[in-house]
Amino acid sequence: MSEFTHYNDQGRAKMVDISEKGDTVRTAVAKTSVEVNESIYHKITNQTIAKGDVLAVAQVAGIMAAKKTSEWIPMCHPLSLKGIDVNFDWHVEDTYQLLIEVQVKTKGSTGVEMEALTAASATALTVYDMCKAVDKGMVIGPTYLDEKTGGKSGDYHRED
Repeated sequence: MSEFTHYNDQGRAKMVDISEKGDTVRTAVAKTSVEVNESIYHKITNQTIAKGDVLAVAQVAGIMAAKKTSEWIPMCHPLSLKGIDVNFDWHVEDTYQLLIEVQVKTKGSTGVEMEALTAASATALTVYDMCKAVDKGMVIGPTYLDEKTGGKSGDYHRED
């Protein structure tokens, strides 16, 4: 038998059997950012982007993406998510950077890291899509897991 949990005896990919794992409360926080130009910053903050309220649409896109993660990532289990929260903040100094933080929570037998990362990515991509007519030079990322709680592997908190 393979020492890797996502491979079967033939060395082929499989979805891990989690049926024996107990349910625990699990959370994950993922972060990403979108660097935009000054024009896009003002259009987003003044809600004058032609496609509509960028942050409202991106927030809903992130929530939808978290719920659909198992359809995008082949080895992810479908989960019953208990909470999804997408938050925005601006970091404006030399550049205009939209900071995105996504928190996902469930009570189940596997974690929600991929759901949080997928939601953060979809949120950022939606911002790009809604603003690309103004400037296609936006930069997304880095995207990363900031923290997770629950489960057999314990808690994780990213060190800066």
